[in-house]
Amino acid sequence: MQRLLQVALTRFIRTGNLRVSVGHQKPLEFGDGTGVPVAIRFASRRALTSIFLNPELRLGEAYMDGDFVIEEGTIADLLAILTSQLPHDSVPYFARPQAMIRYGKRRLDQFNHRTRARRNIAHHYDLDGQLYALFLDADRQYSCAYFENPDQTLDDAQLAKKRHLAAKLLVRDGQRVLDIGSGWGGLGLYLAEYCGAKVTGVTLSEEQLKLARGRASERGLSHRVDFRLQDYRDLSESFDRIVSVGMFEHVGINHYRAYFKKCAELMPNDGVMVLHSIGRSEGPNATNPWIDKYIFPGGYIPALSEVLPAIERAGLIVSDIEILRLHYAETLKAWRQRFMARAEEARRLYDDRFVRMWEFYLAASEMAFRNQGMMVFQIQLTKRVDAVPITRDYIEREEARLRELERSFAPPLRMAGE
Repeated sequence: MQRLLQVALTRFIRTGNLRVSVGHQKPLEFGDGTGVPVAIRFASRRALTSIFLNPELRLGEAYMDGDFVIEEGTIADLLAILTSQLPHDSVPYFARPQAMIRYGKRRLDQFNHRTRARRNIAHHYDLDGQLYALFLDADRQYSCAYFENPDQTLDDAQLAKKRHLAAKLLVRDGQRVLDIGSGWGGLGLYLAEYCGAKVTGVTLSEEQLKLARGRASERGLSHRVDFRLQDYRDLSESFDRIVSVGMFEHVGINHYRAYFKKCAELMPNDGVMVLHSIGRSEGPNATNPWIDKYIFPGGYIPALSEVLPAIERAGLIVSDIEILRLHYAETLKAWRQRFMARAEEARRLYDDRFVRMWEFYLAASEMAFRNQGMMVFQIQLTKRVDAVPITRDYIEREEARLRELERSFAPPLRMAGE
């Protein structure tokens, strides 16, 4: 096993500073000695063998199960080394057979009919609400923040994200806004408070719905914000504006055409939509098997080449695209640090294995944005070419206007029941 490990990792690990031990055997060293030193020890040869046979699934499982321990550095440091070895559109040579199989059956894995979609959402979003309070900002924004400067706090960057989206939507007082995947209600409440919108928010998570409604009631906005447990496919009203943040990753590639067709049906000719989603820079691929099994079953991160044809077939016009590159890496870093600072509280909610799973999830996601071509796109959609101004400077003007409103009226950012 030592010989196999030496040959495989010498070929794979070219940069970094990694030491690997199996049991009580002498550590093997890999990389060029640069960067943060990382040392890991496998409990047995069996654990190491299983990772070689299926690394994209078993590495995360082995960390969760305690089959290897980090003796120096963190799991984030280890994943930083591993994810930086190859171009972001490649996988290790010993993982390619499994990757090909996953790509071949990805449409079957993402067949998210209504019942399955609700079950998938419940798997992740109906966890104990206290868990998310451990690491999210005060408004419980569970999507990519918008860092206007490197020193901005997470709370300020999440507020900037909402402001940025509202500016692109050009929401006016009294307009009807649909929030697809409304989560804990933060964006919908912002649009009602600062833009004067009448907001309908739909989610498939019962836990999120309960908290969102509680927040609307506490702020006296229940008459302006209607949060519902409803699938977007079952909507029939008309909305002046549509926004969707961090929900499109759960739609599934088989349903893109139906998704945009439904959005087009719900919007008048002068309507505006903004879609905010994680995307792939390298083109179509398959969902990481560990993420699919433990974190987001049925989820898929699309390439723009998969999204834009569905938009075109729905008769919508792309009026603006913005790519946020490292914003989500910084968001995930902040979440990971905040989560680990309160890991003992998470253990009291669940157990050690769950804490290691969540740490691996946040660290792996962060490194995917730093080293593996993940990004976030915001696509603005209309039905008419004149629905929004012809130059982008209106976004900055709208943000300045909203910023002034925030200064003059700043409701407390607290969750219902806290």
